[in-house]
Amino acid sequence: MPQPLATRAPAKINLTLHVLGRRADGYHELESLVAFAGTGDDLRLEPAADLALEVGGPTASLAGNDADNLVLKAARLLADHVEGLRLGTFHLTKRLPVAAGIGGGSSDAAAALRLLARLNGLPLSDPALREAARLTGADVPVCLEPKARMMRGVGEELGEPLNLPRLFAVLVNPRVPVETPAVFKALGLQPGQRLPGAEHPIVERGSLLDTLKAARNDLEPPALRIQPLIGEALGLLRQTAGCRLARMSGSGATVFGLYVDCAAAAEAAKDIRRARPGWWVKDTLLR
Repeated sequence: MPQPLATRAPAKINLTLHVLGRRADGYHELESLVAFAGTGDDLRLEPAADLALEVGGPTASLAGNDADNLVLKAARLLADHVEGLRLGTFHLTKRLPVAAGIGGGSSDAAAALRLLARLNGLPLSDPALREAARLTGADVPVCLEPKARMMRGVGEELGEPLNLPRLFAVLVNPRVPVETPAVFKALGLQPGQRLPGAEHPIVERGSLLDTLKAARNDLEPPALRIQPLIGEALGLLRQTAGCRLARMSGSGATVFGLYVDCAAAAEAAKDIRRARPGWWVKDTLLR
C-alpha cells in the first residue's frame, strides 16, 4: 500500500506590502517582501483513486466547507491540466487562524500541489503546476516554494529566493477575521489610480531592519479602520521589551513584532498571552 506523503504549510508573512496602484481590470498591483514562519498547518496525502479532504485541528471549524477549501480547488485545477493525475485523500490539520493575512489557505493549497507533484513525479517548475497555483489564488504561487523573496504584480511575479538573516518574531491575531476585499475597498483606489508613496527600498541582508523600517504596509491604515483590534495588537507588541519593529501582515488582522533574539521573542509572547489569553499568539522564526 502506498505510504502517505506529508508536508508543512507555513504561515506567509508580508514583511512589507506596497500597493503601487489599481489596474484598469480592477486588480491591485503590489510589491511585497514575503517570508515564511516556523509555524503553520500540516497536510498529509494518502494516495487513493478519488480526491477527498478531511480537516481537523484547533481552527478546523473556521476553515469553511469542502467547496470553499483551496486544497481541493488546487488539486482539481492541477487534474484539469495533467491527464491521469494520481490523487488521494488529503488530511489537513488547521492551526493557523483564517482570514488572517498570513496566507493560511493559500499555503495549504500550495502544500497540496507540492504533495501531488511528489506523488506524480512532477518538478515544482512544471508549467501545469505553476498554472494551477496561479489560478487557485494570488498568494499560492509564492507559497509553492516557501522561501523569502519579493512578490510583485498581483502575486504572479516572483523574485529569486533571498537569504535573509534569522528574524525572531511574535505573531499576534486577535481572533477576528478580516476579509481582504473589504480592506482593498477601504483603500479607495479607482481603476487606473496610483497610490502615492516612496518606492520599495532595495532589500539588502546587512541592513534588513533599516530596509524594513523604510518600507510599510499600505493596507494597514484601511484595515485599522475596519478592525480597531489590529491597532490594539500592534500597541501591545510595541510595549514589549526588545521589539524592534511591529507591523501588520497582508490585509490583517495578524500583526508581527521582530526581536533581537529568541529569548526576547518568547518573553514578549508570554506577556501578550497573559494580557490577552483569548488571542492567537506564536513566537517563531521567519526565513
